[in-house]
Amino acid sequence: MPRPVRVRFAPSPTGLLHVGSAHTALFNWLFARRTGGAFLLRIEDTDVERSRQEWVDAALDVLTWLGLHWDEDIVSQSRRVAFYQQRAEELVRAGKAYYCYCTPEELEARKQEAIQQGRTWQYDRRCAHLSETERQRYEEQGTPRVIRLSVPPGKTRFTDSILGDIEVGNSTIGDFVLVRSDGWPLYHLAVVVDDIAMEISHVIRGMDHVSNTPKHIQLFQAFGYELPEFAHLPNILGPDKKKLSKRHGAVSVSEYRDAGYLPDGIVNFLALLGWSTGDDREFFTRAELMALFSLEQVNKRDTVFDLQKLHWLNGQHINTLSAGELFPLVTPFFIRDGLIDEAGLAAQRARILQVIELLKERCRTLVDFATQGRFFFVDQVDYNPKAVEKHWKDGERVAERMQWLRDRFASASEFSAEHLEAITRDVADAHGLKAAELIHPTRVALTGEMIGPSLFELIVLLGKETTLARLDRACAALGETVRVGK
Repeated sequence: MPRPVRVRFAPSPTGLLHVGSAHTALFNWLFARRTGGAFLLRIEDTDVERSRQEWVDAALDVLTWLGLHWDEDIVSQSRRVAFYQQRAEELVRAGKAYYCYCTPEELEARKQEAIQQGRTWQYDRRCAHLSETERQRYEEQGTPRVIRLSVPPGKTRFTDSILGDIEVGNSTIGDFVLVRSDGWPLYHLAVVVDDIAMEISHVIRGMDHVSNTPKHIQLFQAFGYELPEFAHLPNILGPDKKKLSKRHGAVSVSEYRDAGYLPDGIVNFLALLGWSTGDDREFFTRAELMALFSLEQVNKRDTVFDLQKLHWLNGQHINTLSAGELFPLVTPFFIRDGLIDEAGLAAQRARILQVIELLKERCRTLVDFATQGRFFFVDQVDYNPKAVEKHWKDGERVAERMQWLRDRFASASEFSAEHLEAITRDVADAHGLKAAELIHPTRVALTGEMIGPSLFELIVLLGKETTLARLDRACAALGETVRVGK
């Protein structure tokens, strides 16, 4: 019978969770959910000098925010050091690993000698052939020792679920160190021991781990454990086809969260980095991804991080949510920008919901609601110089036209979007103008910008008093500009 599917995500807490790590976590999570398996979490914190609890907490926070919930208790490697030491000693007793007493200085000297002779340096297995007497003498002298795996001659072969068949000569692997002289386990030992203990069936990880896999296979075989399936995911590159880094913009998931991206938008986007259903479809709900994902559809070629696609996808996910669903997501950004305060949130709820509904088709991030909706919450708007240049060039004439419209709005018996639009078109017809010659300057007067949601709907939301006051201010500003110009 096939093994139960058990996969793991194993971040090292040496910094904020990178989008590449989140990509790996997502593919593991989707595979587990698609197959009905278990998604496990392991913190690989044996690098005590660089690991920090704050990074662990930050990673767990981001995974929770993304909705990538794990199924069992978290394994922390720093708490299992004695277990790794015990397993390494088992290999020594079985004759599959050995103590190495070579000092760093001796190893460096032999390495330099090999380089001078034009030879590729690998540990020469000198300590693998020590007699019992020689080993006993080193022990009595208290000579520091490491534990090395005894790698047999031959080749290591495996079939990667994404990359296909891979073969490596064991001479290129060498007898690598499992435990340092201070007793601290190295990465390769801890990873394999934990994969065995956690009964991992599939190791799905980044392409940079391909070179580690032959070493891990040697360890699995030394422990007599059935190999897991291996799958190495494509690299994520920036638009310049170089490895994704800070020079391409934000690289930690928390930065995208703070920039107003939705978890479902990030999940949808990350899923498309190297995976597709074979057609042109790009928008997926989380449920659809869980139902459709498979390793067979993962591409082996490197994939490019396209920020514009993320922006578009996030907007699509925003548009699937109601104003009520968006309210708790959007309002923190209103508060952050000082547009509203916590105390007045409940009292303004109805109006804020209307603002969200009006803006959501145009917003690509949650931040956009605060940026594009700012004019609803301030007493006076700032006029965008580009908007002024484009739509307020002839200040005196523009002021006159807006005054016509302002007077008609003031006397309007009904302040609905339909009625306001009818008034605007009637004024335009009466003066031989196109409606746009009134609409665009009026938008600048009311919002300070030259683009935005429906003018007449936003006027209704602003209310009659605010609309008239802003038109008055704009006319005055245009008149002042004309006088100054003369």
